[in-house]
Amino acid sequence: MTRIIVTTSGKGGVGKTTVSANLGMALAKLSRQVALVDADFGLRNLDLLLGLENRIVYTAVEVLARECRLDQALVKDKRQPNLVLLPAAQNRTKDAVTPDQMKLLVNALAQKYQYILIDSPAGIEMGFKNAIAPAKEALIVTTPEISAVRDADRVVGLLEAQGIKKISLIINRIRPAMVQANDMMSVQDVQELLAIPLIGVIPDDERVIVSTNRGEPLVLSDTPSIAALAFENIARRLEGQTVEFLELDSPNDNIFSRLRKLLWTKIV
Repeated sequence: MTRIIVTTSGKGGVGKTTVSANLGMALAKLSRQVALVDADFGLRNLDLLLGLENRIVYTAVEVLARECRLDQALVKDKRQPNLVLLPAAQNRTKDAVTPDQMKLLVNALAQKYQYILIDSPAGIEMGFKNAIAPAKEALIVTTPEISAVRDADRVVGLLEAQGIKKISLIINRIRPAMVQANDMMSVQDVQELLAIPLIGVIPDDERVIVSTNRGEPLVLSDTPSIAALAFENIARRLEGQTVEFLELDSPNDNIFSRLRKLLWTKIV
């Protein structure tokens, strides 16, 4: 069966697209057939992170308008033949596509690909509704900041209301030194707030920025990094493998533990 997974968060700038690009590539390296779908119509970025921006001829909008076939719009990655990208249109608004049309596109892709990863735009408006419409599972990406976690909590409720029950958590940009100095929320803090299963923790790594600017996902780099290993571990967990989590921080009770108890008591 095809796994249709949306990567979302609510808040912008938490690393959804970076996660989508690296996770898709990591799954392709495991010999899985992967289709990445950019659902951010008007502000596409997934093609840049994959280094495929110069190879786009058609987009999802042209497919829906029957100006081209679906296979003509799919951009194949030469470095990893198991991965393709269905790009979004840059010159259209988010309401150029409807949730029902997204379902049609994804269902067509499901005939061939084992994993379909949908990169959701920020916010909870039309773009978000399009992205989650065909999804059967969700990956919530958040950074260890109270505003990002609260937005993620809101999105979890929206996903559950949509009937998406299989929701997993990815905590991005953890800085162990800051956690230990009580200047950043710990993994345990975020887990307790969101109460969804943890599938991955990604450390803050400047090489992610370098790889993004180069259009080369970190998991393809010849230089080993903990962040790349974290992405690969998430892919293995999606495959059902038991993989130990990297030791990145200590679950000490800190100021954020007290802050979240106070904040969530007021808003829940």
